[in-house]
Amino acid sequence: MSDEPEEVSVDTEEVQPVEEEEPNLGPVVVETTEAPAEEEEEANPKAKKGKKELSAEEIAEQERLRKIIDAREIIDIDPIHEAIEYEMTGKGKIMIGPPTLTRFEKARILGARALQLSLGAPPFIPIPKDVATSLDLAYAELEKRVIPITIRRVLPNGDFQNIPIDLFD
Repeated sequence: MSDEPEEVSVDTEEVQPVEEEEPNLGPVVVETTEAPAEEEEEANPKAKKGKKELSAEEIAEQERLRKIIDAREIIDIDPIHEAIEYEMTGKGKIMIGPPTLTRFEKARILGARALQLSLGAPPFIPIPKDVATSLDLAYAELEKRVIPITIRRVLPNGDFQNIPIDLFD
């Protein structure tokens, strides 16, 4: 063997050196220059973003509708809604909510009346033999509809209706 290196023929493709990207340390800002949308429309009215090109009649119709929309009155401030009370019409017609007490209204009435009874308020009915707590007595009073209470049902816009408890089913 000789001390000289042998020539070796290797078929290799030239590989482009890979450029290392710098790590992204913040938001990337890309500056673009675009013509205003109005100038684009005037320059090429048929080039619309969509699946088909618009005909001349369709373009004219869109322009007509755009002018109508642009001419509309702009409402800056909504008028303040004044809350009104729905009066009882006919034979005590309940206009807001179900015709029965909801479980939330019932719980609120029973809780308030039981608290009153536990603090020494006189009962509206004679105390039955099976009553053990003020809550049981409040429930008995509610069943007989002798509690003088009015339910106020309020709508989200502030309108309300005051309903006496004896009108519920």
